[in-house]
Amino acid sequence: MSHPPRQAVIGLTGRSGSGKTHLLSRLLPVLRARGLAVSTIKHTHHDIDIDRPGKDSWVHRNAGATEVMLAAPGRWVLQHECPDAPPTLLDLLSRMRRTDLVVVEGFHATVPASIEVYRPGIGKDPLFRHQDNIIAIATDTPHDPTLPAHLPVLDVNDTDAIADFALRHACRVVIE
Repeated sequence: MSHPPRQAVIGLTGRSGSGKTHLLSRLLPVLRARGLAVSTIKHTHHDIDIDRPGKDSWVHRNAGATEVMLAAPGRWVLQHECPDAPPTLLDLLSRMRRTDLVVVEGFHATVPASIEVYRPGIGKDPLFRHQDNIIAIATDTPHDPTLPAHLPVLDVNDTDAIADFALRHACRVVIE
């Protein structure tokens, strides 16, 4: 009997402006230097469109195609229209090639294990007070006594330590 494939997944979550993307841009080269294949998923609440009106792929999509694949030398992108229901994290993971790790930026509460990037200086409430999937806090104030004692606190500037933590604590998600 074969088992469904599993994918290692870790989340980076936090409020807008906390530095999630900046941390991810430093984390990826560190993980790649360790010989790992890493993919990412970026969730946004904003409407996105990589097409431009009048381009062939835009015409295909606006004429009714459910999916439009744009292929070029060295890169391809698949646009999937889903007006009736936004994709779930598992939907997206099932469409990706298996790698050593997928780092998910966003999807606040649906990533099984996330590191919250928290910077008190931006003046926004932390997520760790309301979400039980946050397993650590990466912050620029690691010695802040108001941080919870039950969660590991990582220095957001110590990329190697965050990479080590992410690899030790990534969840194995079953992909159907």
